[in-house]
Amino acid sequence: MYYQKDVVNVLSSLEVDPKQGLSSSEAQKRIEQYGQNKLTSKKKKSVIYLFFQQLNDLLIYVLLAAAILTIIASALEGHPEFTDAIIILLVVFINAFIGVIQESKAEKAVEALKKMASPKALVRRNGSLIEIDSEELVPGDIVILEAGRIIPADLRLIESKNLQIEESALTGESVPVDKNADVKLESDKVSLGDLINMAFMSTLVTYGRGEGVVVYTGMSTEMGKIASILDTETDDTTPLQKRLDELGKILGIIAIVVCIVIFGLGALQGKDLIEMFITAISLAVAAIPEGLAAIVAIVLALGTTRMSKKNAIVKKLPAVETLGSVNVICSDKTGTLTQNKMTVIESFTLNETNESKQLLLEGFMLCSDATSENGVETGDPTEIALVNFGILNKIVPSELNDAYPRINEKPFDSDRKMMSTVHPIGNHYRVYTKGALDNLIKFSTHALVNGEKVAITDKIINELLDKANEMSNKALRVLGLAYQDFSYSPDVKELEKEMVIVGFAGMIDPPRLEVKDSIKHAQNAGIKVVMITGDHPNTAFAIAKTLGIAKNIEETMLGQKLDDYSDEELDKIIMNYSVFSRVSPEHKVRIVLSLKRLDNIVSMTGDGVNDAPSLKSADIGVAMGITGTDVSKGAADMILTDDNFSTIVSAIEEGRNIYNNIKKAVIFLLSCNLGEVVAIFLAVLFGWPVPLLATQILWINLITDTLPAISLGVDLGDPDVMNQKPRNKKESFFANNAALRAIIGGTLIGLLTLTAFVIGLLEQGIQFKDIIHVEHGQDAFVYASTMAFVVLALSQLLYSFSVRSETKSIFKVGLFSNKYLVGSLIVGVLLQVTVISVPFLQDAFGVTMLKMIDWDIVVILSIIPLIANEIIKKVLFSIKGRR
Repeated sequence: MYYQKDVVNVLSSLEVDPKQGLSSSEAQKRIEQYGQNKLTSKKKKSVIYLFFQQLNDLLIYVLLAAAILTIIASALEGHPEFTDAIIILLVVFINAFIGVIQESKAEKAVEALKKMASPKALVRRNGSLIEIDSEELVPGDIVILEAGRIIPADLRLIESKNLQIEESALTGESVPVDKNADVKLESDKVSLGDLINMAFMSTLVTYGRGEGVVVYTGMSTEMGKIASILDTETDDTTPLQKRLDELGKILGIIAIVVCIVIFGLGALQGKDLIEMFITAISLAVAAIPEGLAAIVAIVLALGTTRMSKKNAIVKKLPAVETLGSVNVICSDKTGTLTQNKMTVIESFTLNETNESKQLLLEGFMLCSDATSENGVETGDPTEIALVNFGILNKIVPSELNDAYPRINEKPFDSDRKMMSTVHPIGNHYRVYTKGALDNLIKFSTHALVNGEKVAITDKIINELLDKANEMSNKALRVLGLAYQDFSYSPDVKELEKEMVIVGFAGMIDPPRLEVKDSIKHAQNAGIKVVMITGDHPNTAFAIAKTLGIAKNIEETMLGQKLDDYSDEELDKIIMNYSVFSRVSPEHKVRIVLSLKRLDNIVSMTGDGVNDAPSLKSADIGVAMGITGTDVSKGAADMILTDDNFSTIVSAIEEGRNIYNNIKKAVIFLLSCNLGEVVAIFLAVLFGWPVPLLATQILWINLITDTLPAISLGVDLGDPDVMNQKPRNKKESFFANNAALRAIIGGTLIGLLTLTAFVIGLLEQGIQFKDIIHVEHGQDAFVYASTMAFVVLALSQLLYSFSVRSETKSIFKVGLFSNKYLVGSLIVGVLLQVTVISVPFLQDAFGVTMLKMIDWDIVVILSIIPLIANEIIKKVLFSIKGRR
């Protein structure tokens, strides 16, 4: 560990003279040994690969099998027909195409890291300073650091002068870190943010100067470790995809079993084997909801569109639904829960007067190198906070600086922890000094009390320190101000002696105003919120307590403690903690993976490079769109365009409603398909002709069923959805009695369809006992099949209204509140009437026009499943209420 060695030992181990640097020949040898200083990644997946990956799904296999079976069935009937198969294949390929578009936008994280990691580097080689591409750096190179330069590799500092480096992208800490090359750290367990004698690739020098020797390059750097994690393949199968895979298996098994049973029954009854094979295939087609994959894709795509209007951009379609399952939100602190902007919260002067307060404000603004004009801020975040504090109190920086120009200064020094500036004021000169309060007290002889200069006493010192400690306990960063007056322009050596203490200010990166209510809303919905940050423990806990994430310090854990636990040990205790501070990117990943192993669905929000690995590891990675780095956006599944934590809670609510809508569509389609299976199965069982043709079944599956299914997919959200606990990720589509309702509804639809068929035959003069002798193509069969066809379609259209809620009646939900569903009913009825009315369509579907009296019969039969499901909901809800 280079941070545990002193500078001499580090240089010796790397065999380099800091005054000469490496020679060109030695640099070339080392680049051959260590490779270029750049991040590498795996070969990018081609569009073709992504396309076939979308087809690698059991439900897709079932649909492809259905397409092949329809071709076989039509060929065996003597007139090969490809239209139905083409429709199914179009459904499959459109679904795959949508998936490819989403996926191709996703894996850009490592590419973004590469851009960040490729600055120029000022190095010493052959005894001279030269600027080279950072890719050419090797271990042992001496790198010169100046304000504004990006660190090109991981360095052990060998020299530092007031050096400050902004590391928020890597550690999450918003305040630049004071660096000290002379420090040698003893412990072998030091968090990244506390390695004050090191500098890391892609961080930024904000102040001072220094030199460092390259110790790690490329993938060996801290940034390289992040790239390695990002490039690791993870199982990102969503709960919805798992449910659909299971459904595909079930449907595939059902289709096979149905084929075997029907074919076996026909063989036992002595029927023509080819005819029975055609019938078996028809029934298998009936068991498969051909439009399901497309409907799910459409519902998810519409969901992403709605969410984009609410400032949440979803990159992967299935991630929309996964949001609805989230029961743990892990969030970075800086820029996510907080504003990523240091702000003065409190100020203090002894027996505060307007004169004292004005002096404190003006002193802080004059003793600063930061600027803040017209919304444009430059400089150190702490100094910017002090300048903005003055602006808030109606002091104009430009006017103040013009009135009291700086004529001399003593720059900030990390040893003194103070900065002083000299200004002419009237007929004398004033020196303002800002810095650490204990240092100011050490060099002060007086204090400003009630606007009067008085000799400093132990009582005054204790009062100052007590108030400062009070601010520190609130995790505020305390900065003090003192002054000296001279009758002449003083020399720098005379400064910072016999000063007068004015007071101090406490500042922090404050929480976002709207976040507290959003966290409470999430917690009421059964969602645990966890803060994971690279910041200091006191600061992290103070913010967490303010936001309601944690109530006491026992709920916090230091990142280093994570290394003391094995994965199994961590899993046992992790739910006891709500705040993790001083964590590294690897720690964040461990926390997320531990929570996932406990069957939680985990969302991780963040904006920095250090958040990217955990964003990728989480079930849902959420990046900030404004302050977020390209790396975090590339690793995330969702991007918040307003950087508002509250948006993720709204997105979870949307995700819950989307899942509920998909479930409605699935249950509806399966009920409808079960109805078809029941009608055909019973007909075969009784030895009757199959009442529905394969073309009629496919028409209903792809057209009549699809319209209400899509309408259910865009149904209005349940206003009570966030009052419910998160859904268990293992919960199937058939939970909460959904299977029972689907079976009862589907069975009723099938029985009523068969009833309509029988009524049609009886009306055509066929005796009940002679139904077994009726053949396809007879006028009586065509009429009866038409009645069955209409009842099947109309009952399904009406039944869709009852599927909108598992517990609420259609009147409570609002009979006409889903205008799309009302429209699908109207369009569905018109299409059905058109099919049985237009001559060439009658021939294509084997149907005929019905008598007026039979329309009454089919309408009455069709409404029964709707009424029955409403009664079932009422009964089940009453039983649940009594429990």
